[in-house]
Amino acid sequence: MSYALFDEAGKFLAGRVLSESESAVQLELDSGKRVKAKAANVLLRFDKPAPAELLQGAQALAQEIDLDLAWEFAPAEEFGFAELAAEYFGVGASALQQAATLLRLFEAPHYFRRAGKGRFRKASEETVKAALLGIERKRQLAAQIDAWAGQIAQGQCPPPVREQLYRILFKPDKNGAEYKAVVEAARRTQRSPLELLQAAGAIDSPYQFHWKRFLFEQFPQGTGFCALPVPDIGEELPRAASAAFSIDDSHTTEIDDALSVQGLGSGSVTLGVHIAAPGLAITPDSALDKVARERMSTVYMPGGKITMLPDEVVQRYTLIEGRDCPAVSIYFEIDEATLEVRNSRTLLERVPIATNLRHDLLDDAITEATLGGEAEARYPHAAELAFLWRLAQALKARREAVRGRPETFTRPDYSFALDGDSGLPTGNERVTISTRRRGAPLDLIVSEAMILANSRWGGWLAEVGVPAIYRSQASLLPGVKVRMGTKPLPHAGMGVAQYTWATSPLRRYADLVNQWQIIACARHGAMAALAAPFKPRDAALFAIVSGFDAAYAAYGDFQHAIERYWTLRWIEQNDCRELDATVMKEGLVRADTLPLVFRVPGTESFERGTHVRARVLDVDLLTLDLHARLLQRLEEPADEGGHVDEDDDEDGDAAQSGPLTLAIDLAEPPPGAEEAAAAPPIEPALPPGGAAAP
Repeated sequence: MSYALFDEAGKFLAGRVLSESESAVQLELDSGKRVKAKAANVLLRFDKPAPAELLQGAQALAQEIDLDLAWEFAPAEEFGFAELAAEYFGVGASALQQAATLLRLFEAPHYFRRAGKGRFRKASEETVKAALLGIERKRQLAAQIDAWAGQIAQGQCPPPVREQLYRILFKPDKNGAEYKAVVEAARRTQRSPLELLQAAGAIDSPYQFHWKRFLFEQFPQGTGFCALPVPDIGEELPRAASAAFSIDDSHTTEIDDALSVQGLGSGSVTLGVHIAAPGLAITPDSALDKVARERMSTVYMPGGKITMLPDEVVQRYTLIEGRDCPAVSIYFEIDEATLEVRNSRTLLERVPIATNLRHDLLDDAITEATLGGEAEARYPHAAELAFLWRLAQALKARREAVRGRPETFTRPDYSFALDGDSGLPTGNERVTISTRRRGAPLDLIVSEAMILANSRWGGWLAEVGVPAIYRSQASLLPGVKVRMGTKPLPHAGMGVAQYTWATSPLRRYADLVNQWQIIACARHGAMAALAAPFKPRDAALFAIVSGFDAAYAAYGDFQHAIERYWTLRWIEQNDCRELDATVMKEGLVRADTLPLVFRVPGTESFERGTHVRARVLDVDLLTLDLHARLLQRLEEPADEGGHVDEDDDEDGDAAQSGPLTLAIDLAEPPPGAEEAAAAPPIEPALPPGGAAAP
């Protein structure tokens, strides 16, 4: 009986020959299946043993063939496997030995290169040595991965894995040995990578984990600045006629804006909005511009911040009291009786800063009563603030009329204070969480002035034909987000025809870019489009919008995560066992006295606004989860007269779970204080979505 061994797409099969022609052979395999093979693919004909026995025996015998010895025996020129079998096993090598030689040659390309069907050419000595070295390295690497996986599974973290922790979890090299070790350990233990690495001691501190992850993703080169000269303004600026004052938190070092009021009692009042002017010294594409463009914004967190610009630059251009500061000023002529804004003009000048008011020290003194004259005002600039309070209420009412409904806020702003603040936090500080009413008088004064300036500047840039970065919102319908772009479109949420960000150039790159465009308009008027750094349809401007949006969203997510961390730490530190909360949607509730949204099973069927009490079961600072169960329903939901903040849905979705999303493979920030409330942040908090105020 005649048998044949043949090559079928790189796989060797053997069967009984049924018939053959000059170009093809009909065979029957052991399975009974009949196949047709090209005659050129038939490599060996034999009478015994049976095909299955031949293949099984050849596979076993092939492993016994010494490749180094076979390489020595092989001729220098091209050869067939049968020739080498005769050299290795001796003349008259059996079909089994020939088949074994074929299999061994085929599986050793580092020794023998394939030259055709059943034909080979031996590799050079240098190639063999290099290949063997590579094979040995792979073997050692596989052994190392296996050893590391075993250590991790047993609760020990090898130093190389610890060093690659953030890359493994969030931006893994899936060919890396450290990544493969974690995946293998997770497979063996049936535990999540994060849980496994935490148990193995790779994560010493939850706070440091969140902090270093953020640095890994956003500041891979570190947060420090290289040494850069602080530029001076290359022109002499006129001195403003009236001194100004700023309103900020005591922690604020980047004082971007100040206000001045002239002409009280005359019937026509001049309101000055003065913005710090780093754009007069920092030029596009300069070294400082590249630093600012890389960062895009200052990053805020409880207990610290990462500034967009070096501190030396900030201190040179911040609007600090007691000195004349370069500023881009916009002056508004206002009817003192009707509070109508008649016209505006923009100047580049030096503004004497008389006072830096700190609202956290003055909120209890500067109230609606003192501003309205019902109580004695004992604080600086009382008359100016009283006028600005009247103006802010009028401006807000006009915006609400355009907006179509009033701005209503039922939640306070929360601020975080860490005991023993000295540099960046470690995560172990004791935290105090305090509240401040949203839309407090000083907040409203500043925010309305900034909205007025940003809106007017946006309109002026559009009139002159100079492009800028705008914020817009098509409507107040649910799900319609605030967008950034280069077109002056309406902002429905704020009730203005167009809106730029130009009042925080020390800490937002979009504002610095817009300031350059405004400076060009102030200097060149109708010819500004030719002189402005960014021209219409400028690709660089589109790139800045995209980059800023991405960075600002990432910074906002980090701030939200770290504030959630400190809220959970407060719960732990104060041994808080129960929380009163208000139902939002789909099992999510918002704590009544803390900036915290969490899930409470059993509330899914409750109406929005229902008040409940929940038992705190567990806090996980690594995943930023709070586990709770429903204790009782406290009362019925609020009626139509009650209000729920308009950003409930958006920030609720963001807050319901921790920010931890692993990239390891085992098988625009929501509208916030500025867009919805036009209220300034309490520094060092970055408002989720931005603030019009400082």
